[in-house]
Amino acid sequence: MEFAEMGLESGKTLMLLPGTACDYQTNFATVLDRLAEKYHLVCVNYDGFDGSETVFSDMITVTEKIEQYVADRHDGCLDGAIGSSLGSSFVGQLIQRENVHLDHGIFGSPDLDQSGRLSAWLQSKLVVPLLTSFAGSEEKQAKTKEKLKGLFEMSDETADRFMGCFARFSPKSIRNEYYTDLLTWLEDDIHVEGTKVHFIYASKMGEKYLRRYKKHFRDPDIREFDMQHEQWLFGGEQYTVPVLKVIDEFMGMATG
Repeated sequence: MEFAEMGLESGKTLMLLPGTACDYQTNFATVLDRLAEKYHLVCVNYDGFDGSETVFSDMITVTEKIEQYVADRHDGCLDGAIGSSLGSSFVGQLIQRENVHLDHGIFGSPDLDQSGRLSAWLQSKLVVPLLTSFAGSEEKQAKTKEKLKGLFEMSDETADRFMGCFARFSPKSIRNEYYTDLLTWLEDDIHVEGTKVHFIYASKMGEKYLRRYKKHFRDPDIREFDMQHEQWLFGGEQYTVPVLKVIDEFMGMATG
């Protein structure tokens, strides 16, 4: 596991938790500097995605390591944590388990999929090969790149960055991460005293995800944006700027 701290020494603490098959450097590349200007950032790279020889084992083991770090280095409390996609599963677990405390749990347009073992195995058989195929032929890479650019309005540079990230990590770590995320369930109607839950809702994902957010958490603060899944992180300023403003509002920071 890698924990990198940066930004304001005395600022509010904000943990950044990346999504599937990503490190924080890639996942939050377009917003890292801007967040560091306002917050003390605690950036996380999971086992298997931290440049070491370790392999990602399962979501709960990694959650325990995050909890231990927060307990050891931040007295068991953070002002906030934001999860991108799968990273939101860690935010949910940190809140649900109550071993550490978050004042603000921020969910970045997650799907919060969960299933039984057979369904998780079948889904992994379909999805994981896609996530581990970015080091294929030039023709295949070119087609994948165009799909990413079209779906998420990515620039060439951003598409190359994410494809390079996906190709860098071991298929075993990616498989374990994706599979165990599906098996790591959230309870319904989660409520923890002193913790406020916030969702960045990408409405182009569909209303079933909005219903999930309300099902798992009591009275969440949901902000709707007309965008695709995590599109605010892919370089489009028309999405990035308003989402960053809302994150400041979540964290109780003045916005100009």
